[in-house]
Amino acid sequence: MTGSTVEAGVGVAVAQFAPTASRAVNLESMAELVETAVARGARLVLFPEYSSYFVDPFDDSLAANAEAVDGPFVTALIALAARYEVCIVAGMVERADDERRVRNTVVAVDSGGVLALYRKLHLYDAFGQRESDWVEAGEIVEPQTFECDGVRFALQTCYDLRFPEVTRLLADAGADVVLVPAEWVRGPLKEHHWRTLLQARAIENTLYVAAADHPPPLGVGHSALIDPQGVEIAAVGTGTDVAVGFVERAAVERVRRTNPALALRRFRVEPR
Repeated sequence: MTGSTVEAGVGVAVAQFAPTASRAVNLESMAELVETAVARGARLVLFPEYSSYFVDPFDDSLAANAEAVDGPFVTALIALAARYEVCIVAGMVERADDERRVRNTVVAVDSGGVLALYRKLHLYDAFGQRESDWVEAGEIVEPQTFECDGVRFALQTCYDLRFPEVTRLLADAGADVVLVPAEWVRGPLKEHHWRTLLQARAIENTLYVAAADHPPPLGVGHSALIDPQGVEIAAVGTGTDVAVGFVERAAVERVRRTNPALALRRFRVEPR
């Protein structure tokens, strides 16, 4: 379903699907979802974390199926972006320096190539999980942002939502929209956490937040686009689907004139 029938601003699609242990099948599913998203007005399509390859529980096949950023998965995404004239953002399993582990990487592409990269900073060592046993944390670097049709986008991943300073740094870097690929694991109150944190990150930074999750039974689903006042303007339920909403830089500016919280704050974020 879509969150808007009036084409105003840049169409952002949250594409919810369940990646598998077949890289070829994942790309086929993504191609179908991009086609649907474009038909609904999307200019940018956001996919979940681990879109290139996923297995539950993690095992040694994760590293065996990791790729370089210039490998076949990203090459296929660039070709898909060119075919439909869109930007595509997706999580992938990237090769790491440590052969036993991988990087949990988000890549943004268009027809010309890679626009931005983000390697997950906060690994999911919580709620009984140990992502760090299999994944190498990203280094703290300056945020990479990119523009699509005049709107500035930035990247973070899943568990990063629980660390508000991550999104604050992206707001300071000029982001109008923060894109969040995720595999938000189901559990008691986890859907409540997911929805609350997405809205909180949007409200406190007066920007849009778009998030794409895996559907149940592993994820909570409910991929969504949240506006700068915390209002959900497009969402998917628990199935495989695409929701499209429209974002405007002018809307961010309007909200910040009324609620200049970023300008009024008295603290800054520093790495540790």
